[in-house]
Amino acid sequence: MDNATRSERTRAAVIKAALTIIARDGAGKLTLDAIARESGISKGGVMHQFKTKQAVLEALLEHQMVYSADVTRALLAKLGPDHPEAQLVAHIETLRDVVSNPHSVAFALLGAMAEDPQLLSTVRSETAPVVERIRAEAADPDLATLRWVAAQGLAVTTIFGLSPLGDEERARLFDLLADSRRWAAAGAGAKAF
Repeated sequence: MDNATRSERTRAAVIKAALTIIARDGAGKLTLDAIARESGISKGGVMHQFKTKQAVLEALLEHQMVYSADVTRALLAKLGPDHPEAQLVAHIETLRDVVSNPHSVAFALLGAMAEDPQLLSTVRSETAPVVERIRAEAADPDLATLRWVAAQGLAVTTIFGLSPLGDEERARLFDLLADSRRWAAAGAGAKAF
């Protein structure tokens, strides 16, 4: 096995171990020593890939952002270029995917971001263009933004365990938020006032 392949396997094992630790024990228990124990890789091997815990957290965040972007891209392709609210619907459905996947990195990362708020700046910088695209394609930018924020709230309250909603009710609400036809009718009715 060449060095690049070995290095990539080690990185993947470290990320998997870090996720396991955060999910099981919380972000506060994530240390390079704990990662080494969990992964079976020497601490030196872990540190060769990630010099600090911060570097591991950044890699986890990058992993989640790439995953979410891939899900969104696939949804956009499925919706097609003629869908009037493709960006909004794809991002709502991506949020549904995040909360529907019990092994989602997002669950672990929220705990990690609480410990290191600097990670939030990366998320904010990635989110701003998303909101701009959603608003740009919408007939009613404020209503589209409201639907996106509602989906974000539904996802975050679920991830933090704050939502009293069951799976079926949450799915129904995601369906409602993603249903462009219902919102078009609601928007037309609201403009009449």
